[in-house]
Amino acid sequence: MTLGWILRIGAAVAARPALWGTAIAQGWRLRRRHWYRIAPFLPVPDPDYLRFRSVTAYGGDGSRPPEPGDVITYLAWCRAWPHVAR
Repeated sequence: MTLGWILRIGAAVAARPALWGTAIAQGWRLRRRHWYRIAPFLPVPDPDYLRFRSVTAYGGDGSRPPEPGDVITYLAWCRAWPHVAR
């Protein structure tokens, strides 16, 4: 993970207050198991999972970072999904 794409995604989410809670909830749901045992001791997704998601979304070798617009679309879908399922 590079700081550049994290900042771009963070800025895109910051501009949409309605998605803040969803972003926090999804970040927590996607955290690596036993994150508190693995340096840097942060609740972040497993790099293998992020690579898999990159391959399934964009193809290639999984090194392409997510597009901020795609993350916003995903968060909006996550936010709306419980309402759709009713």
